[in-house]
Amino acid sequence: MKILFICLFVLTISFSYAFFNKEENQELTDLSYSIYDYEAVSIDGNTVKLSDYKGKKIIIVNVASKCGYTYQYEGLQSLYSKYKDKVVILGFPANDFLWQEPGKNSKIKSFCQTNYGVEFPMFEKIAVKKNKKQHPIFTWLSNKKLNGWNDNAPSWNFCKYLINEEGNLINFLSSSVKPFDQEIISFIEDE
Repeated sequence: MKILFICLFVLTISFSYAFFNKEENQELTDLSYSIYDYEAVSIDGNTVKLSDYKGKKIIIVNVASKCGYTYQYEGLQSLYSKYKDKVVILGFPANDFLWQEPGKNSKIKSFCQTNYGVEFPMFEKIAVKKNKKQHPIFTWLSNKKLNGWNDNAPSWNFCKYLINEEGNLINFLSSSVKPFDQEIISFIEDE
């Protein structure tokens, strides 16, 4: 009974946090309409321009080490290993959902490599939810004025954004969509 109460309490807190933590207005004036104009800092501290991935499909995923979906790291790495000639996966750790990514970048990197053998590009911890701290890449991904159609910011960890070779956002997938889901495979294989 005590475990049930704890589970219900955690679920109530998480839904309340998501419901009452409303978006703040974002300033879009200085932001580009092209994903290739954005950059981020890698988990090792180096600046990476998304223009480096021009001509390649991109899957951007917000990730966390202490989440019920953390097991998806394994699938993401397998997907990357199988299709890295066609697609790049970019992992962005975020501590936005119930503090499920509390570690520093060095700890996150070690966790991913030790537990899942992650080789796909990982970036420093950022904010992905719509607010004034949201990283500009996620502002582009979650604002239809910039990307052309999508207003969905991540609703939880391991949401996926699919971007084609021309830099167009093609799809937004929720956390429950696994890395080898047919939608992702079709995107990669042009089906």
